[in-house]
Amino acid sequence: MLSNLHLTEQIKFLVGLFAILNPLGAIPIFLSMAGDRRPAEMHRTALKTASAVAVILILSVWVGDSVLGFFGIGIPAFRIAGGLLVLLIAIAMFHAKTSPARHTDAEEAEAESKNDISVVPLAIPLLAGPGAISLVIVDAHQAASLIDKVLFSLSIGIMGLLVWGVLRLAEPIGARLGTAGLNIATRVMGLILAAMAVQFIVDGLIILLPGLAAK
Repeated sequence: MLSNLHLTEQIKFLVGLFAILNPLGAIPIFLSMAGDRRPAEMHRTALKTASAVAVILILSVWVGDSVLGFFGIGIPAFRIAGGLLVLLIAIAMFHAKTSPARHTDAEEAEAESKNDISVVPLAIPLLAGPGAISLVIVDAHQAASLIDKVLFSLSIGIMGLLVWGVLRLAEPIGARLGTAGLNIATRVMGLILAAMAVQFIVDGLIILLPGLAAK
């Protein structure tokens, strides 16, 4: 049985996921936390971070609906809430900043005293934060079959490999792009995210208030 999701939907999901993970924007923070470690240790940290990101988001695909059902939260309401959260993250990205929803100064200070920073705070909340988890749950909700969920999981696995590659090459990428280049990339990702966030909010409102669609 073929998947009900078109290839274009999978590509759109990958683009949106890359935008909200924004591994390029995470390079300065990654280097500030792990840059003083030996190259082999930095590479291990990059691998563990990417693996944790993939596991967290794949779990969101498979258990996200169940969690929402347990708390009695409908997808339309979650679309609106997720859209607002993603919009706040996108606005911060327009200013080339990390949103407090993804990473706070207190978390960074705590990380300085930890030996292993791969899962917390790098994987969560810096990369696979509330915004990324919301995006995955909303998009995965349209999965109508087991094959669809497997395809979403494979897409997340691909994105995990991409995150690993970016973090592993953080030093040369950061040196080549510089602060200006990384900020430009972050602002472009922010623009994509803002458009997606607005679409999330509109879709949720139309379902909750169907009269809006007739106007």
